[in-house]
Amino acid sequence: MSQPQSNAYIIEIQDRAAGIITRDERGFRFFSSERLFNSLEGRQFRSAREAERAARAVFSERSRRASSHFFAN
Repeated sequence: MSQPQSNAYIIEIQDRAAGIITRDERGFRFFSSERLFNSLEGRQFRSAREAERAARAVFSERSRRASSHFFAN
């Protein structure tokens, strides 16, 4: 007997709730829970792992920009 899979997951990046993904017939849809991740709002992903990678990429890019801005001053 197999366990049913969840239809919603929270994606956390470094203790921050990036958003929630919900399963539908085409994969997973992202719903942002923090302004930083709004660029992913409504995007469709094939897997939960793909959505998490996208959120990590957004977070990493923001961190790179923030540190380069900090050191530029």
